[in-house]
Amino acid sequence: MTVGATALLRVAAELIATLLLAIPAIWGALALKYQAPSGPRLRTFSAALWSAVCVVWTVALWRGRFAFGLAGFGLTFGAILVWWRRLIPSNDRIWADDVAQMTNGTIDGNRVTLRNVRNFAWRTQNEYIARWETRCYDLERLVSVDMIMSYWSRRTIAHMLVSFGFEDGEYVAFSVEIRRERHESYSEIGGFFKEFELSIVAADERDVVRVRTNVRGEDAYLYRLRMAVPDIRSLFVAYVDEANTLVRAPRFYHTITVNCTTLVYQMMKRIVGHLPFDYRVLLSGYMPEYVYRVGGLDRSFTLEELRALGYISERAKKADTSETFSADIRRGVPPI
Repeated sequence: MTVGATALLRVAAELIATLLLAIPAIWGALALKYQAPSGPRLRTFSAALWSAVCVVWTVALWRGRFAFGLAGFGLTFGAILVWWRRLIPSNDRIWADDVAQMTNGTIDGNRVTLRNVRNFAWRTQNEYIARWETRCYDLERLVSVDMIMSYWSRRTIAHMLVSFGFEDGEYVAFSVEIRRERHESYSEIGGFFKEFELSIVAADERDVVRVRTNVRGEDAYLYRLRMAVPDIRSLFVAYVDEANTLVRAPRFYHTITVNCTTLVYQMMKRIVGHLPFDYRVLLSGYMPEYVYRVGGLDRSFTLEELRALGYISERAKKADTSETFSADIRRGVPPI
């Protein structure tokens, strides 16, 4: 092999090694940025210091000290991983008011008692009357389930609510949410790095729907799901069981793998058996397309028709705090 070819191979190897180091290096910097045990400035300093150390090991690679650079990076990155694995979720923090309590429930035959059902009276995002209630439901009177998708920016991302309807016209909606601390705000990137715990909130629709449509100005769509009544009741019970589990064993939220759609997908999979996995389960904004594909929506309408008929934001604004809010937002939505 010629000297030129050898030099070219060495440069290629160094480039590949640098690229392989870059991925964990960037991950480590972001992990420290979001989780280092200090204030924002010290977290930024920790991330910058880690980045500088990574540059040192990379320079060693390019100066011919290949084994030294790889070993040094391996040891320091190993220390980051050990620290990362020791970060555990908790239910004992100073939480934002809207996730301050955790929904939990007991089931006695067909009678379900839900504690900490949220029923806030929202005036603005920062002005509200906080109310947490205990409510009772009869599974024998549970007859319907709806999926509500709320979009606030990009088409690919939405928040999903699942709302259960009873014979008397009462509804209770379950929302899988991040459990923010009082000083925190939502961050999609932070959701990859253990910034938030996971929470299941049961709420009155005049709270959990209205705050999105009337207060935050989001675009919300309601889809009536095609499910057998026994499966609807099983899904309700699954939500209660999952909420109880989170009370006993806190869990981190994850932007992609543990969120408002993936958790519901896992519950549904246990109830109905095989459900094909699809990228739209991860990109929550496309969940209606996925549900339509697997037969969960009324196929006598096109998805575009269901979306148009199910647009509820304007109806919610007109209904506002009406006692018939749930019925008002469903006017014009095709029945199953």
